Amino acid sequence: MIGAPLRRLTWFVILATLLTACAPVARVDEAATDRPIQTSSAPPAARDGLAPHGAPSPTATSVPTPPPVPQAFAHNLYEEGDFVPQYTFDWCVAASIQMMHNLTDDAAASTWADRAQQGELWEMARARSSNSFNGANPLGWAQVLNEIGMGPYAVVSIADYDEALQTAARAITATDRPVGLVLWRGRHVAVMSGFESLGDPNRFPEFSVTGIRVQDPLHPYGSAQWGPSPAPNALLTPEQLATQFVVREPRRWSSDIPTGYLLVLPLAES
Repeated sequence: MIGAPLRRLTWFVILATLLTACAPVARVDEAATDRPIQTSSAPPAARDGLAPHGAPSPTATSVPTPPPVPQAFAHNLYEEGDFVPQYTFDWCVAASIQMMHNLTDDAAASTWADRAQQGELWEMARARSSNSFNGANPLGWAQVLNEIGMGPYAVVSIADYDEALQTAARAITATDRPVGLVLWRGRHVAVMSGFESLGDPNRFPEFSVTGIRVQDPLHPYGSAQWGPSPAPNALLTPEQLATQFVVREPRRWSSDIPTGYLLVLPLAES
């Protein structure tokens, strides 16, 4: 009768196994109540190299462009044959007008150098000048330039020497026309046809003039007080020019122009 008890025991074992397999599984929130739940505020990892939605994309660090460095610069209107001497010791303004025409006119056939014409230009400038010495002054010089179609020009007084040179250089670069220089406190004039500088005036608001091209109609003469007149197209340093290009006081002639370095300055056409 052993067989019957063994069969009943076997059925009990099978029944216990089935009851265990059918027992319900505990929920996650119930099973894990005794352990802390870890959380993270970090955004999800980017997929395929893309930044998570809403996050800025990484960019390469930009390298600032260094500012431009002023380089040596030169501008000169002078060509061979532009120089004209003054035929008398009084006609420096008229000779300067002839040279200014030549410097702005590239046609060699229209070069102005005639003595009779120089005398006529001096009479024109003197008639338009207010001067107790009965000569031609910078105002008459500028007015003649405007009337014969070479303007616009204006007489400008600048108190600072370096600023006067910079103003003249800017005007030559902007207009391609020469500048008149009033020398010897108003007793003589010459023409600035060009310059050399550290920095292009068109690119650098602050630049330094290192050389001035001067056409002095009194060459090959000069003055015992002021020194010799430079050769045509001479390149003078600012220090050399400063011995003759000096402050002009208005007390010698009827004008409301303040004391300073006088320029007969070309203006940009409006």
